[in-house]
Amino acid sequence: MDANFCQGSVPDASRWRRPPWASSRPTTRGYGDRFIPNRVDMDVAEALLHVPRKDESTDEVSPSRAAYRKLLAVTMLRGRTRILSFSNQLRTPLNSSLEPPILTHIQPAKRRRHIPQGPERTLHAPNIVADDEFNILDWGSKDIIAISLADSVYLWNENGSTTELVTVTESSGPITSVCWAPDGRRIAIGQSDSMVVLYDVTTMKQLRTLCGGTGWWVGSIAWNNDNLLTTGAVDGSIEINDLRIQSHVISSFCGHDAAVCGLQWSSCGNHLASGGKDQQLNIWDISRTLSPLHQFNHHTAAVRAVAWCPFENNLLASGGCETDNCIKFWNVRAGTCVKSVDTGSEVCGLLWNKEERELLSSHGPDKNQIALWKYPSMSKIAELTGHTSSVLYMSQSPDGCKVASASDDETLKVWNIYEKSTEKKAPKSHYVGPTNMFSYIR
Repeated sequence: MDANFCQGSVPDASRWRRPPWASSRPTTRGYGDRFIPNRVDMDVAEALLHVPRKDESTDEVSPSRAAYRKLLAVTMLRGRTRILSFSNQLRTPLNSSLEPPILTHIQPAKRRRHIPQGPERTLHAPNIVADDEFNILDWGSKDIIAISLADSVYLWNENGSTTELVTVTESSGPITSVCWAPDGRRIAIGQSDSMVVLYDVTTMKQLRTLCGGTGWWVGSIAWNNDNLLTTGAVDGSIEINDLRIQSHVISSFCGHDAAVCGLQWSSCGNHLASGGKDQQLNIWDISRTLSPLHQFNHHTAAVRAVAWCPFENNLLASGGCETDNCIKFWNVRAGTCVKSVDTGSEVCGLLWNKEERELLSSHGPDKNQIALWKYPSMSKIAELTGHTSSVLYMSQSPDGCKVASASDDETLKVWNIYEKSTEKKAPKSHYVGPTNMFSYIR
C-alpha cells in the first residue's frame, strides 16, 4: 500500500480523468462564463459582451474562417459582430433566407379612364334621310367626314370647314350610300337610280359612273382594296367591281331575299359579311361566290350592323334591328355562334375599338343611345345619350379615338370615346411564315 495514502495525503488532482463532456481547453478565467457571468461584478460581465475575446480576432484565424465570418455577418447578422449585446434599440428581424432581399418595384396605379358623357361637337344636319336600308355616313382615312343630306353630299373636316361635294338631280336622289376608298382621296356615292358614282375630292371632279347590273338602287358599299368595290342592292344582289377594267362587274351573286343593308370585308380581304332585311347573315369567300360559305339565320329581325374583329381574324359581330335587339358573335372558321347578348333595344351599328377589347354599339328606340361594351364579358362600360331618335349611322375616325353618329333628329355628333395608345408597335411585315426571308436576313 502506498505510504503517502496511508499518511492521509490528498492525491494530485491533475491525475484525475476528465469527464467526456468537459472542455479540453484550459480556462484561466475565474469570473464565470461571458453569457452567464458571475453576478458579483456586473461591470466585468458587460465588458465580456462587448470586448472581443483574444481568440476571436481575425489575425489569429485562418483566411477561410475569416471569410466565413464575414459572409455570416453580411447575410445573417447584417454587419453586426454579436448576436447578444446590451442595447436600447430594437433590432430588425433577420431574414430567414440566405439569399439577399429582392427589391420589388411597385407599379403605379393605372389612371382611371374618363369617357366624356357629352359629344365633342354637334352639327346641324337638316333633311337627313332616316332609312335602315341606307348607309350615308363615313369617315375617311384623310380625316374627312362625308354625310349625305337628301340629294347632296357634304364633306366636313376637323378644322370645322364644310364643303358641298355634289348635288344630284331629283330623279337620281336621294343619296342612298357613301363610302370612302382606303386611299382617302376617292369616294363612292350610291344613288336611287342604281348608279354608283366615283368622285375625286382633291379635284372635286367625277371620275367614273358604275351602272348597277340589277337596276336597283345600292344601299351598301364596301371597298376590298383601292381597286375592288363591292355593292349591295335593295333586291338582295351583291356585285364586285374592278375599277381597273371597262367591264367592271367581275362577280355577281345573290344570297338574300331582301335588301342588303350591311356589308363589310374582313381585314385580310378574303371574306365578306353581308346582312339583309331577310334576317340573314351571310359569309362569302372571295374564291367562291356561287354560294355563301356560311348562312346564319339566328337573328329575328333585319341584320344591319356587321363588324369584323380587329384582333381575331375569324370573329365577327352582328346586330339585329327592331324586335331582335341582340348582338351576336360568330366564329367564321367553325361556322358557329359563340355568344349572344340582349341589349334591350334595336342594334343599328357596331364598331370595334382598334386598341382595346371593346365594342361600341348604336341603338334605336327606346334608348336611342351609344353603348360601350367590354369584350368578351360584355359588361357595359358607358352609355352616351345625346340623340333623341334612332342612331342609324355611325363611323369611326382613322386613329380610332373618335366616333361620328347621325340620327333623324337632324344632328351629327362627334364623340371622343377611345384613348389613343402611346405604345409604339413594330411595323408588320408584308410576308408571313418561314418563307419570309426579310425576317431572318438583316
